[in-house]
Amino acid sequence: MAYLIVLILIRVFETHLIFFPDYPGRLAGDWTPRGLSVQDVRLRSEDGVQLHAWWIPTDKAKFTFLAFHGNAGNITDRAEVYKFLAELPANVLAVEYRGYGRSEGSPSENGVYLDAQGAYEYLVTSKGIQPRSIISFGQSLGTAVAVDLAAHKNVGGVVLEAPFPSAAAVARRSFWFLPGLSLLVRSQFDTKEKLHHIEAPLMVVHCTQDPVLPFAFGEEVYGEARSRKLFLKIEGYCHEEASVIAPERYRAALTGFLSTL
Repeated sequence: MAYLIVLILIRVFETHLIFFPDYPGRLAGDWTPRGLSVQDVRLRSEDGVQLHAWWIPTDKAKFTFLAFHGNAGNITDRAEVYKFLAELPANVLAVEYRGYGRSEGSPSENGVYLDAQGAYEYLVTSKGIQPRSIISFGQSLGTAVAVDLAAHKNVGGVVLEAPFPSAAAVARRSFWFLPGLSLLVRSQFDTKEKLHHIEAPLMVVHCTQDPVLPFAFGEEVYGEARSRKLFLKIEGYCHEEASVIAPERYRAALTGFLSTL
Protein backbone atom coordinates (compact mmCIF):
# COMPACT_ATOMS: atom_id res chain seq x y z
CA MET A 1 0.00 0.00 0.00
CA ALA A 2 2.89 2.36 0.77
CA TYR A 3 4.33 1.65 -2.68
CA LEU A 4 0.98 2.39 -4.35
CA ILE A 5 0.70 5.67 -2.41
CA VAL A 6 4.15 6.71 -3.63
CA LEU A 7 3.20 5.94 -7.24
CA ILE A 8 -0.03 7.91 -6.91
CA LEU A 9 1.78 10.91 -5.44
CA ILE A 10 4.33 10.86 -8.26
CA ARG A 11 1.50 10.70 -10.79
CA VAL A 12 -0.31 13.63 -9.12
CA PHE A 13 2.80 15.81 -8.88
CA GLU A 14 4.35 14.63 -12.15
CA THR A 15 4.43 18.09 -13.72
CA HIS A 16 6.41 19.45 -10.75
CA LEU A 17 8.96 16.65 -11.19
CA ILE A 18 9.54 17.54 -14.86
CA PHE A 19 9.32 21.33 -15.11
CA PHE A 20 11.32 23.68 -12.86
CA PRO A 21 10.45 27.23 -14.00
CA ASP A 22 11.11 28.69 -10.54
CA TYR A 23 14.59 27.27 -10.05
CA PRO A 24 16.64 29.18 -9.04
CA GLY A 25 14.12 31.97 -9.66
CA ARG A 26 11.59 32.54 -12.42
CA LEU A 27 12.81 36.05 -13.22
CA ALA A 28 16.38 35.67 -11.95
CA GLY A 29 19.29 36.43 -14.26
CA ASP A 30 20.67 39.17 -16.50
CA TRP A 31 18.01 40.21 -19.00
CA THR A 32 20.39 42.52 -20.88
CA PRO A 33 23.48 40.31 -21.35
CA ARG A 34 26.63 42.04 -22.54
CA GLY A 35 27.78 41.23 -26.05
CA LEU A 36 24.40 39.96 -27.19
CA SER A 37 22.04 42.09 -29.30
CA VAL A 38 18.84 40.93 -27.66
CA GLN A 39 15.41 42.09 -28.77
CA ASP A 40 12.50 41.19 -26.49
CA VAL A 41 9.55 39.89 -28.47
CA ARG A 42 6.08 38.69 -27.64
CA LEU A 43 4.46 35.93 -29.64
CA ARG A 44 1.56 33.56 -29.21
CA SER A 45 1.52 29.82 -28.90
CA GLU A 46 -0.69 27.79 -31.23
CA ASP A 47 -3.40 27.80 -28.53
CA GLY A 48 -3.12 31.54 -27.84
CA VAL A 49 -0.85 31.63 -24.77
CA GLN A 50 1.38 34.73 -24.82
CA LEU A 51 5.08 33.85 -24.78
CA HIS A 52 8.26 35.82 -24.27
CA ALA A 53 11.32 35.25 -26.42
CA TRP A 54 14.66 36.76 -27.37
CA TRP A 55 15.19 37.60 -31.01
CA ILE A 56 18.91 37.85 -31.74
CA PRO A 57 19.50 38.91 -35.38
CA THR A 58 22.95 38.59 -36.89
CA ASP A 59 24.46 40.10 -40.04
CA LYS A 60 25.14 37.66 -42.89
CA ALA A 61 23.22 34.88 -41.17
CA LYS A 62 22.22 32.02 -43.46
CA PHE A 63 20.45 30.06 -40.74
CA THR A 64 18.15 30.79 -37.81
CA PHE A 65 18.29 28.67 -34.66
CA LEU A 66 14.93 28.16 -33.00
CA ALA A 67 16.25 27.39 -29.52
CA PHE A 68 14.50 25.36 -26.82
CA HIS A 69 16.12 25.29 -23.38
CA GLY A 70 16.17 22.70 -20.60
CA ASN A 71 13.65 22.15 -17.81
CA ALA A 72 15.02 24.60 -15.21
CA GLY A 73 15.55 28.37 -15.13
CA ASN A 74 14.90 30.73 -18.03
CA ILE A 75 16.62 31.96 -21.19
CA THR A 76 19.01 34.24 -19.28
CA ASP A 77 20.76 31.09 -18.02
CA ARG A 78 21.64 30.19 -21.63
CA ALA A 79 22.92 33.59 -22.79
CA GLU A 80 26.42 32.20 -23.46
CA VAL A 81 24.95 29.43 -25.60
CA TYR A 82 22.98 31.92 -27.69
CA LYS A 83 26.09 34.07 -28.07
CA PHE A 84 27.96 31.00 -29.33
CA LEU A 85 25.23 30.30 -31.91
CA ALA A 86 25.00 33.95 -33.01
CA GLU A 87 28.74 34.10 -33.65
CA LEU A 88 28.61 31.28 -36.24
CA PRO A 89 27.01 33.63 -37.62
CA ALA A 90 23.30 32.81 -37.27
CA ASN A 91 20.07 34.34 -36.07
CA VAL A 92 18.61 33.00 -32.83
CA LEU A 93 15.05 32.95 -31.53
CA ALA A 94 15.22 31.72 -27.92
CA VAL A 95 11.76 30.86 -26.63
CA GLU A 96 10.56 30.66 -23.04
CA TYR A 97 7.95 27.95 -22.57
CA ARG A 98 4.62 28.79 -21.00
CA GLY A 99 5.05 29.29 -17.26
CA TYR A 100 8.75 30.10 -17.63
CA GLY A 101 10.40 33.50 -17.25
CA ARG A 102 8.16 36.20 -18.68
CA SER A 103 5.79 33.86 -20.51
CA GLU A 104 2.23 33.29 -19.39
CA GLY A 105 0.50 30.02 -18.54
CA SER A 106 1.63 26.77 -16.92
CA PRO A 107 3.92 24.17 -18.52
CA SER A 108 2.81 20.78 -19.80
CA GLU A 109 4.11 18.38 -22.44
CA ASN A 110 1.50 19.26 -25.06
CA GLY A 111 1.77 22.92 -24.09
CA VAL A 112 5.49 23.22 -24.82
CA TYR A 113 4.93 21.56 -28.20
CA LEU A 114 2.32 24.21 -29.01
CA ASP A 115 4.76 26.89 -27.85
CA ALA A 116 7.35 25.58 -30.30
CA GLN A 117 4.86 25.63 -33.17
CA GLY A 118 3.85 29.18 -32.32
CA ALA A 119 7.49 30.28 -32.34
CA TYR A 120 7.99 28.57 -35.70
CA GLU A 121 5.02 30.40 -37.21
CA TYR A 122 6.36 33.67 -35.81
CA LEU A 123 9.65 33.15 -37.65
CA VAL A 124 7.96 32.24 -40.92
CA THR A 125 5.16 34.83 -40.93
CA SER A 126 6.51 37.77 -38.92
CA LYS A 127 10.21 37.51 -39.72
CA GLY A 128 9.94 36.07 -43.22
CA ILE A 129 12.39 33.26 -42.45
CA GLN A 130 12.40 30.41 -44.95
CA PRO A 131 11.61 27.03 -43.32
CA ARG A 132 14.65 25.40 -44.93
CA SER A 133 16.91 27.83 -43.07
CA ILE A 134 15.40 27.11 -39.63
CA ILE A 135 17.43 24.87 -37.32
CA SER A 136 15.40 23.24 -34.56
CA PHE A 137 17.83 23.37 -31.63
CA GLY A 138 17.17 21.78 -28.26
CA GLN A 139 19.03 21.22 -25.02
CA SER A 140 18.09 18.53 -22.48
CA LEU A 141 14.27 18.66 -22.14
CA GLY A 142 14.30 21.03 -25.13
CA THR A 143 15.57 18.21 -27.37
CA ALA A 144 12.16 16.53 -27.09
CA VAL A 145 10.54 19.83 -28.10
CA ALA A 146 12.95 20.31 -31.01
CA VAL A 147 12.25 16.79 -32.30
CA ASP A 148 8.49 17.16 -32.00
CA LEU A 149 8.64 20.39 -34.01
CA ALA A 150 10.78 18.79 -36.72
CA ALA A 151 8.35 15.86 -36.90
CA HIS A 152 5.48 18.24 -37.67
CA LYS A 153 7.07 21.18 -39.49
CA ASN A 154 9.53 21.62 -42.32
CA VAL A 155 12.96 22.61 -40.98
CA GLY A 156 16.43 22.70 -42.49
CA GLY A 157 18.13 20.72 -39.72
CA VAL A 158 17.92 19.52 -36.12
CA VAL A 159 20.59 19.91 -33.42
CA LEU A 160 20.13 18.04 -30.14
CA GLU A 161 22.39 18.69 -27.15
CA ALA A 162 22.10 16.13 -24.33
CA PRO A 163 19.00 14.33 -25.66
CA PHE A 164 17.07 11.43 -24.11
CA PRO A 165 14.97 8.68 -25.76
CA SER A 166 11.75 9.17 -23.76
CA ALA A 167 10.31 10.12 -20.39
CA ALA A 168 9.95 6.42 -19.61
CA ALA A 169 13.68 5.90 -20.13
CA VAL A 170 14.48 8.75 -17.74
CA ALA A 171 11.99 7.44 -15.17
CA ARG A 172 13.56 3.99 -15.26
CA ARG A 173 16.98 5.51 -14.64
CA SER A 174 16.08 8.13 -12.05
CA PHE A 175 13.53 6.04 -10.13
CA TRP A 176 15.04 2.58 -10.56
CA PHE A 177 13.76 1.70 -7.07
CA LEU A 178 10.14 2.13 -8.26
CA PRO A 179 9.58 -0.66 -10.80
CA GLY A 180 6.61 -0.03 -13.05
CA LEU A 181 6.73 3.75 -12.74
CA SER A 182 7.58 4.22 -16.42
CA LEU A 183 4.23 2.64 -17.30
CA LEU A 184 2.32 5.23 -15.29
CA VAL A 185 3.83 8.53 -16.38
CA ARG A 186 1.48 10.69 -18.45
CA SER A 187 4.27 12.67 -20.08
CA GLN A 188 5.85 10.70 -22.90
CA PHE A 189 8.39 13.00 -24.57
CA ASP A 190 8.90 10.11 -26.97
CA THR A 191 11.85 11.39 -28.99
CA LYS A 192 12.80 7.87 -30.03
CA GLU A 193 9.55 7.26 -31.90
CA LYS A 194 9.29 10.75 -33.42
CA LEU A 195 12.78 10.51 -34.92
CA HIS A 196 11.34 8.01 -37.39
CA HIS A 197 9.23 10.82 -38.90
CA ILE A 198 12.06 13.32 -39.37
CA GLU A 199 13.68 13.76 -42.77
CA ALA A 200 15.88 16.76 -41.92
CA PRO A 201 19.58 16.14 -41.21
CA LEU A 202 20.33 15.63 -37.53
CA MET A 203 23.27 16.44 -35.25
CA VAL A 204 23.57 15.02 -31.73
CA VAL A 205 25.94 16.54 -29.15
CA HIS A 206 26.59 14.83 -25.82
CA CYS A 207 29.18 15.06 -23.07
CA THR A 208 30.77 11.83 -21.92
CA GLN A 209 30.32 12.75 -18.25
CA ASP A 210 26.83 14.23 -18.34
CA PRO A 211 25.60 14.33 -14.71
CA VAL A 212 21.92 14.59 -15.68
CA LEU A 213 21.31 12.51 -18.80
CA PRO A 214 23.87 9.76 -19.45
CA PHE A 215 26.01 9.68 -22.59
CA ALA A 216 24.34 6.39 -23.53
CA PHE A 217 21.07 8.28 -24.01
CA GLY A 218 22.67 10.42 -26.70
CA GLU A 219 23.99 7.31 -28.43
CA GLU A 220 20.55 5.70 -28.30
CA VAL A 221 18.87 8.76 -29.81
CA TYR A 222 21.50 8.94 -32.54
CA GLY A 223 20.99 5.26 -33.34
CA GLU A 224 17.25 5.75 -33.86
CA ALA A 225 17.59 8.62 -36.35
CA ARG A 226 16.93 7.62 -39.95
CA SER A 227 17.93 10.85 -41.67
CA ARG A 228 21.48 11.93 -42.46
CA LYS A 229 23.19 12.38 -39.10
CA LEU A 230 26.30 13.42 -37.18
CA PHE A 231 27.37 12.62 -33.61
CA LEU A 232 29.68 14.96 -31.68
CA LYS A 233 31.22 13.43 -28.57
CA ILE A 234 32.45 16.01 -26.06
CA GLU A 235 34.95 14.68 -23.55
CA GLY A 236 34.28 16.11 -20.12
CA TYR A 237 31.74 16.90 -17.41
CA CYS A 238 28.83 18.97 -18.71
CA HIS A 239 25.14 18.89 -19.49
CA GLU A 240 24.02 21.99 -21.44
CA GLU A 241 27.52 23.50 -21.46
CA ALA A 242 29.19 21.75 -24.40
CA SER A 243 29.70 25.07 -26.20
CA VAL A 244 31.34 26.46 -23.06
CA ILE A 245 33.82 23.66 -22.32
CA ALA A 246 34.69 22.83 -25.94
CA PRO A 247 33.76 25.88 -28.07
CA GLU A 248 36.28 25.40 -30.88
CA ARG A 249 35.50 21.73 -31.44
CA TYR A 250 31.77 22.34 -31.21
CA ARG A 251 31.97 25.32 -33.58
CA ALA A 252 33.96 23.38 -36.17
CA ALA A 253 31.54 20.43 -36.11
CA LEU A 254 28.45 22.62 -36.16
CA THR A 255 29.77 24.81 -38.98
CA GLY A 256 30.57 21.68 -40.97
CA PHE A 257 27.09 20.30 -40.35
CA LEU A 258 25.44 23.55 -41.47
CA SER A 259 27.56 23.66 -44.62
CA THR A 260 25.97 20.39 -45.77
CA LEU A 261 22.39 21.65 -45.50
